[in-house]
Amino acid sequence: MKKFHKPDIKGMWSKVRNLKKEDVKEYLHQRKVRREMILEKRRNSAFAKKMQPVYRFMNRISILMHALLACVINFFIEVISRHSFMEAWDYMTGSPWVFLYNAFLIFITFSIVYLVRRRVFARIILTVFWMALGVTNGYMLIKRVTPFNAQDLKVMAEAMAIMNNYFDPLELVMLIVGIGAVIVWVIAMWRRGGQFTGKLHRWMALIGIGCCALGYSVVTKYAIDNRVISTYFGNIAFAYEDYGFPYCFSASLFNTGIHQPNGYSEAKMDEISKNGEITMASADTKERPNIIVVQLESYFDPLEVEFFETSEDPIPNLREMSKNYSSGYFKVPSVGAGTANTEFEVLTGMNMRYFGPGEYPYKTYVKDKQCESAASALEVLGYGTHALHNNGGNFYSRAKVYNNMGFDSFTSKEFMNILQFTENGWAKDDILVDQIIEAMDSDEERDFVFCVSVQGHGDYPEEPVLEDLHIKLSGIEDEATKNKWEYYVNQVYEMDAFAGHLIEEVKKRDEPTVVVFYGDHLPTLGLEVKDLKSRYLYNTNYVIWDNMGLKKSDRNIPAYQIMADVFDRVGFHTGSVFNYHQQRRQTKNYLSDLELLQYDMLYGEGYIYQGETPKIGGYMEMGVKDVYITDLVSHLDGAYSIYGDHFTKYSKVYINGEKQKSTFLNNTRIDLKESTLKEGDVVEISQVGSSNTIFRTSAAYVYYDGKLVEQTEETAENAEEEISDKEAAEGKAGKDQAADQKQEKTE
Repeated sequence: MKKFHKPDIKGMWSKVRNLKKEDVKEYLHQRKVRREMILEKRRNSAFAKKMQPVYRFMNRISILMHALLACVINFFIEVISRHSFMEAWDYMTGSPWVFLYNAFLIFITFSIVYLVRRRVFARIILTVFWMALGVTNGYMLIKRVTPFNAQDLKVMAEAMAIMNNYFDPLELVMLIVGIGAVIVWVIAMWRRGGQFTGKLHRWMALIGIGCCALGYSVVTKYAIDNRVISTYFGNIAFAYEDYGFPYCFSASLFNTGIHQPNGYSEAKMDEISKNGEITMASADTKERPNIIVVQLESYFDPLEVEFFETSEDPIPNLREMSKNYSSGYFKVPSVGAGTANTEFEVLTGMNMRYFGPGEYPYKTYVKDKQCESAASALEVLGYGTHALHNNGGNFYSRAKVYNNMGFDSFTSKEFMNILQFTENGWAKDDILVDQIIEAMDSDEERDFVFCVSVQGHGDYPEEPVLEDLHIKLSGIEDEATKNKWEYYVNQVYEMDAFAGHLIEEVKKRDEPTVVVFYGDHLPTLGLEVKDLKSRYLYNTNYVIWDNMGLKKSDRNIPAYQIMADVFDRVGFHTGSVFNYHQQRRQTKNYLSDLELLQYDMLYGEGYIYQGETPKIGGYMEMGVKDVYITDLVSHLDGAYSIYGDHFTKYSKVYINGEKQKSTFLNNTRIDLKESTLKEGDVVEISQVGSSNTIFRTSAAYVYYDGKLVEQTEETAENAEEEISDKEAAEGKAGKDQAADQKQEKTE
C-alpha cells in the first residue's frame, strides 16, 4: 500500500507568498504546452483519426444537426410521456406547430455547445438531461395522473422518504443500475469524445445564443397570441398532452406565483374590500360550534364509476350522512395528485387557477410567508386551532406551512403510535379519531380541527394483496385492473368506517359541532371522463354533518368556497377571502376581482389591510401532549430502560444534546444499550421527523444517584451539591485508602 504523506501546507503558503509575475507566466505557458501535447496525442489516437471525418462533417452542418437532434429528442420524450409511439406520432402530425415550438426550445439549449471544445460531450450531456426529464415524466404518469413539473423538485426530499411506497425492490434496483450505467457511459464519453480543434469564437457564440433567446421570446408571444400554446393550464395533465412536455415543464419552472392583474390599484382594492371592511370579523350568533374538517386522501364515491358494480355499498356511513345533511360534488384543482393544492384552496379560500401551472403554494409561498387561513380567521373568534396528519410532519413542508397559517398545534405521525398500515405502507385513518379528540381536549375553547388522512393513497397493487375482501367487484375483465380497483374500494370502505367512528365520538361529547368530509382528488386509476356519472374528472364528493339542526342545502361547490359556506351556515363572517366569497359569490366580476384580491394579499401592496397587515402564526406547537420520563432502570449488562409516557417510534434520546442510539419498545419504554450515564448528565426525549428535524422536546432530566430527575433550579442545585459531596467523599475515601496502604507498607 502506498504510504500517505501529510501535505506541506506551510510550504505551499510560503510559495504563494513568494510568487512572482514571471512564475505565473511560466506556469501558464507550461500549462498551455501540456494541453497542446495532450490534444495532439488525442488527435493522433486511432479512435480520433477514425472519427475526424465524422467530426468535420458534423461541425460543418452542426446547426442543422442540432435542429434534427432536437426534433428526435422531442419526439422520444413524447413517446415516453404518452406511453405510446403512435400517440406521439399523432401529436407530432396533428399539432406540427406545437411540436416544432417545443423542438425549438430544445434546440436553443444545444446552442451552448459552441462555448466549449468538448462539443460531443456537451451534446451528450444535454441529450441525457432532456431524456432524463422525459423518463421521469413517463414513470410518474404511470404512478399518478399529474405529470412531472418543476414544483415536484421542491418536494424531492420528502418524496425520498416515501420512495418505498412507489417503488418495489426490483424497480429500485433497476433505477440504481440504470443511473449508474448512464454515469459510467457519460464518464467514458468525457474521455473519448474528442475536442473541437478549430478556433473558438465565444463572443460570436454568446451573440448567437442571445439571438436564439430573443427569437424564442418572439415566437412564444406569437404562439400565445395565436393560441398555439396557452399560459393557463386548466388541466395540467391535458396541457402536457396539448402543448408538449418541454414547454409545459419550463412554464412550471418559470411561471410561478400570481402575475399582477390588469387594473390593479389602491382605488380598485378599496372598492373590492369596501375600504377594508372584508378584513373585519363578526358573528351573528353567540353559539360557537366546533368545526372539524377532514380531507380524505383520494376519496370519492366508487358508485360514480360506471364500468363496475360492487357487492355492497362501500360507503354506508357517508351515504347516510349525504341523505340527511348538505352534500354534493366537490370541485378540486387537480386529478390523481396535488393533495396540497386542494388543501390550500380549502384553508385559504383562494383559487389555484391564478397561480402558475403546476405550482404548489405550500412550497413557493406559504412555507416562508404568513397567509390568512381558516385557522387565523377562527382564532380571531376565540377558537383553538389544530391540524392533524397521519403522515410525516415535513411532507409538503406542513410543519412550517401550518405555523404560517396560524394554527396552534400540528400533530403529525411523529406523535402517533400507528399500529395499522395498509398493504402498500400507508397509515390507516382510524388512528385519527383519538388524535382529533385529544386535540379538542387540549384546550378550553371551541375548536377548529383540520385533519388530512392518508389511507387511500396509491400506488394500488395489481396483484391480490388483501386477505379478506369485504367489498368485491364485478364487471372488470382485466385481472390487474380489477385487483387495483378492489384494493382501492376496500380502502374507501375502511375510510368510511373511520368517518362513522368519528361521528360517534363527536356525538358523545354533546357539543355543537360541524364536521366536513371531502375527497382531495380522484385516485390514480386511469379514470376518463366517459367512466364517470358526473362526466368530470375534477369532481370528488363532500358532506357537511352537524348536530345543530342546520338546514340541508345540497349543491356542487368548488374547494375554495367550502369554508366560506360553512362559516355562513354557522353565522360567522371572518377572514378576508371568506368574507369576499360570502358577499360576492354570485355577483358580476366575482372571479376577476378574486384574482385581484389574491394578488394584493400575497404579492401586491396589501391595500385591503389599510396599512395594518395582520400578524399571523409563529406560535404553533408540534403535538398537544408532552413526553415525560417517570423512571430509569439500570441493567446488569450496562444498558438502561427509560420509562415514561407518550413515547413513539420517532422518540429519540439525547444526552447532553447528543443523539443516542435507542430502541423504542412501546409508548412507555425506550431502551439504551450503547450509552453510559454519568453524574450530572442531562437527558431529553425529542420527537424527530425526516431530515433529523426536532419537532418537540421533553423537559430536561438530570442524572444523579442512578435516577433521572426533572431539571429545575432547585433540582439542579441539589444535584450539583450531591455530586460535589459524592466527589468529595470519594476523594476522601481515596486519600484514606492511600494512607492505609502507606502505613501497611511501613509496618
